Amino acid sequence: QVQLVESGGGLVQPGGSLRLSCKASAFSLHYYGIGWFRQVPGHEREGVSCISSSDGSTFYADSVKGRVTISRDNAKKTAYLQMSGLKPEDTGVYYCATRMGWYSPKDLCYHDMDYWGKGTLVTVSS
Repeated sequence: QVQLVESGGGLVQPGGSLRLSCKASAFSLHYYGIGWFRQVPGHEREGVSCISSSDGSTFYADSVKGRVTISRDNAKKTAYLQMSGLKPEDTGVYYCATRMGWYSPKDLCYHDMDYWGKGTLVTVSS
């Protein structure tokens, strides 16, 4: 059974920072592309950032570009999303997801993934 568990969400003031973590169990992350997605009530789910399985190439949505960094540590079976300069519009539930095989990071963010975590809530508010 594949499981992804996100952590690191919480309440942060505008301009603040958070680091989200996604821990995978039951399999190696080495052959999986990884993505972070967010869901805001009343809006479609958005691919925030994705990283490919092979060369670690990355994609960032325009809404977060320059403020967010995605990374992965295959040995720890963990992916990260470092967020800074947070804005109220960054509020939402952030999901980690994976897809086996090589895909460009942009493809990962715009297509279905194989496995999803349950999400972690990020609230940006003063």
